[in-house]
Amino acid sequence: MLERIGLIAGNGSFPLLFARTARREGLAVIAVAHEGETDPALAAEVDSCTWIKVGQLAAIIGAFQAAGVRRAVMAGGIRKAALMDGFAPDERALRFLSRLTQWGDDVLLRGVAEELAAEGIAVVESTLFLASILTPEGTLTDQGPSPAQWIDVRHGLAAAKGLGAWDIGQTVVVKSRIVLAVEALEGTDETLRRGGALGRGGAVAVKVSKPNQDLRFDVPAVGPETVAVCRDAGIAVLALEAGRTLLLDRKRVLADAAAAALAIVGVRADG
Repeated sequence: MLERIGLIAGNGSFPLLFARTARREGLAVIAVAHEGETDPALAAEVDSCTWIKVGQLAAIIGAFQAAGVRRAVMAGGIRKAALMDGFAPDERALRFLSRLTQWGDDVLLRGVAEELAAEGIAVVESTLFLASILTPEGTLTDQGPSPAQWIDVRHGLAAAKGLGAWDIGQTVVVKSRIVLAVEALEGTDETLRRGGALGRGGAVAVKVSKPNQDLRFDVPAVGPETVAVCRDAGIAVLALEAGRTLLLDRKRVLADAAAAALAIVGVRADG
């Protein structure tokens, strides 16, 4: 019998990519998707799909137990705004939340993983089966950063790691060693738009994983949508942490980047 892998699906294209890849590997994918967050197209890519509101922890556990799931992944994020506007915790979630003394992303996600583990469901790395789409090191587009832009890349890398250490965000926009925008509640796209507008062309965007990132949760990912936002915002360089950022639909990303004169590079945080 096929192993049934659970998928706790957030927004973006990552959940669909995971589902397709896992099924090609011969697994049955049992998804729990979030209303208003997850792409409805996911339902056609999985073996079963249960739709819930953000915060319905018991529903996640129940769906997986009913399907015999023993391993699960979290793929795709939940907008922080959704946690404020559409949060609908059930009784189990309220009990879990009442025990928390901190409210950072990692604390919440680890707590959810522990709740699932208590029911015999192990949350495993969301990069399972996806090592081939992690960003490699080096310049990925024909056009690379200028020497001045490389300085901004390194400056932004340090700034983004510092931002991540405080569990605030994972993206910064830099120009001439001035940090124009940092990611917080609004998410990556709005950060790029704000930073690009302030930079008035030629800015550098840097996206990294948090220090000591738990790869079960919130792995940074970029795709064609990110390139489109960079193009519209006038971003000149997109730097991604090599080996720790997912590059979704790489062929299209690089083609779109070339058309937009956007340089994309993979960089090591310790390089």
